[in-house]
Amino acid sequence: MVSFGSDRLPERAAAVKILIAGGFGVGKTTLVGTVSEVPPLHTEEMMTEVGVGVDDTVGIEAKSRTTVALDFGRITLSEELVLYLFGAPGQERFWSLWHDLAIGALGAIVLVDTRRLEAGFGSIDFFERRGIPFVVAINRFDEAVEYTVDEVRDALDLDPEVPIVPCDVRTRESGRDVLLALVDHLLGVPVPAGAGRAPAGAAGG
Repeated sequence: MVSFGSDRLPERAAAVKILIAGGFGVGKTTLVGTVSEVPPLHTEEMMTEVGVGVDDTVGIEAKSRTTVALDFGRITLSEELVLYLFGAPGQERFWSLWHDLAIGALGAIVLVDTRRLEAGFGSIDFFERRGIPFVVAINRFDEAVEYTVDEVRDALDLDPEVPIVPCDVRTRESGRDVLLALVDHLLGVPVPAGAGRAPAGAAGG
C-alpha cells in the first residue's frame, strides 16, 4: 500500500472514476476536500437571491455557499488503484450535469443527512436506473436524530445488497472508509452492516 495522501501516482495504477452525489448540503464538497491527496477543485459560489424559493434549504438555513458545477479530487488507495472523485451539485436545477458526470463512472457514493433523508431519493433513483453500483453514506450532524442502519435502509427503500456506511466527512479516515466500502462493493466483497466510523457532529458541504 502507498501512504494515504501521497501526491505521486503509482506507475501501474488503474484509474477509477467515482461519482459523489446526494441532496443539497449533505457534505459532498467536504468529503472530496477531506480525502483528496491533491488540492481539490471546487466550484463553490455564494448563494444569491436566484436560489430563493428554488433551492430547498429547510434544515440547512445557515448554508451560504453552493457547488454550481462539480468538485474534483484524487486519492490513491493502493499501488494498483487510484480513485478520481467527482462531486455532483445537489440542487435539482443542476441535475442536468449529472448525466455528463456519470459517463465512465464505475461506482457512486450517495451521501445522506438523516434530518432530510428524502433528499437522497433523487440520487438513489438516478444510479439505480443506470445500473451504477453505489453505497449510501450517512453523514452525521450534531442536531440530527440518530437512526439505525436498518431504519435508514427502510426509510430509503434500499435493496439489501446496498451497503450503508455511517461516516463523518470531516475526517480523512472516515471518508476513506466510505471509499473502501464502495471498492469492496464493486469487487463483490461483503460490507458489514454499519461499517465505518461516525463521530457525532459531521459538517455539511
